[in-house]
Amino acid sequence: MLRYEAETELRHLRQTIHALRQELEQRQSDGAENVQRAIAASQGEIIQLKKTAAALRDALEAKQVEKDEAVQRALAESQGEIRQLRSTAGALRDELEALQNSKQESVQKAIAESAGEIVVLKSTATALRESMETLKGNYEEKIQEMERHARDEQKQLQNTVSALRAEMEKSHGR
Repeated sequence: MLRYEAETELRHLRQTIHALRQELEQRQSDGAENVQRAIAASQGEIIQLKKTAAALRDALEAKQVEKDEAVQRALAESQGEIRQLRSTAGALRDELEALQNSKQESVQKAIAESAGEIVVLKSTATALRESMETLKGNYEEKIQEMERHARDEQKQLQNTVSALRAEMEKSHGR
């Protein structure tokens, strides 16, 4: 009768160990899947941030081209007016100089405004980079925490198995 109980208990312990192994494997698999999902999400965000930075760069370049074209048009118009105004009387020459000064101020103002936009775009890119770094750090911390938790759980299961084995050996007189 004692042998039958020991065999029954041994079978039960084997089933328990098997179930615990299956659960550990499932948790490890789930943890790996979670890590992969976190990595994929992080990669998606990185790609999106790169696209945003590229779009901002393209917009900045387009603004630069527009500014250059405006300056070229302003210069072409100014030169045409200068040729025309040189042929007029001296009184009109004073008016031409005032017009040129006004146009210079407009060009300087346009340059200053574009410089301000450049500063804003650079600060936006910096903020996006910092946000990306923060997200990356958060994901790395989560992954490390998940790995630590899995190791702790695995160690606990090993200790349980060891304790059950010791208890089983003790009850069998080994």
